[in-house]
Amino acid sequence: MVTSTHEASHRIFQDRPELLTPVFDLLGVPMSAKASVSVLSADVTEIQPLERRVDTVLRVEPSDGDAFLLAIETQGRRDNRKATNWSYYVAYLHEKFRLPVLLLVTCTDRSTARWASGPFTCEVRGWATQSTHPLVLSPDNVPMITDRRTAARNLAMAAFSAITHSKNPKAAAILEALFGVLRETDPLTAVYFSGLLEIGLGDTPARQTWRKLMGFTNFFPGRGTLLEKTFLEGEARGEAKGEAKGEAKAILRFLEARGVSVPEDARDRIANCTDLGLLNRWLDRTPHVKSVDDLFAEDPGATTPQAEA
Repeated sequence: MVTSTHEASHRIFQDRPELLTPVFDLLGVPMSAKASVSVLSADVTEIQPLERRVDTVLRVEPSDGDAFLLAIETQGRRDNRKATNWSYYVAYLHEKFRLPVLLLVTCTDRSTARWASGPFTCEVRGWATQSTHPLVLSPDNVPMITDRRTAARNLAMAAFSAITHSKNPKAAAILEALFGVLRETDPLTAVYFSGLLEIGLGDTPARQTWRKLMGFTNFFPGRGTLLEKTFLEGEARGEAKGEAKGEAKAILRFLEARGVSVPEDARDRIANCTDLGLLNRWLDRTPHVKSVDDLFAEDPGATTPQAEA
């Protein structure tokens, strides 16, 4: 089952390619400091009824070597079916793109990580036809970034550290370092990482800690920042949209109850209206109108104004 933690743990690699250099350092895989990274389709389905999908597939072109593919999977628990799935993913991507493939698995607990490291072998009587050796990121090899200066150097790595260690009672120290950096960064970056961690920390105490830290009572309070405005305007738009939808439904119910025919174009006009003042006027007219033409008669731009009944 796909979870919020699952989504954030691999999606960050798509959005923040600067994460790859420190990750390859952790895994002991030589990598140049500069590389071109592009996201490829994660669909590895060959026959329509059988759908297979890798979480993330990146094409990496190092400045000092040949291109390769990085297939990224996030695993929350042991699943023996993955032994064959992962081998299939690697073989299929290798054949489709004609490039060597590395498989990277991210885990938030140590026991799953130990299992995920494999190798997963297809063999008969000691003869191996295929063997898959995933690279694994887990609490065992992802550092806990609790230093604010270290977090500032690579926010993506610090965020990934927080997600990976989200079940650790000491995760709050990582979040506090991130919070300190985000208070001083640009609002768009703050919006991205605050949202990423909101979903990536999953159903853990760390998520509650993050919510408290990022509460609008103590994060850029009253300074009119983009982060604050986006939140407040979004709340207002959501409330207004909900109220408009309720008014439209009420109008349609009243008209139907009175036996007034409502053509499809008129129904769409009412349902899609977001002007609360206009909706209120229509609602006031519903007890008196004999047709939808009467409902719209006095609206600006009406072609045939009529007196209300």
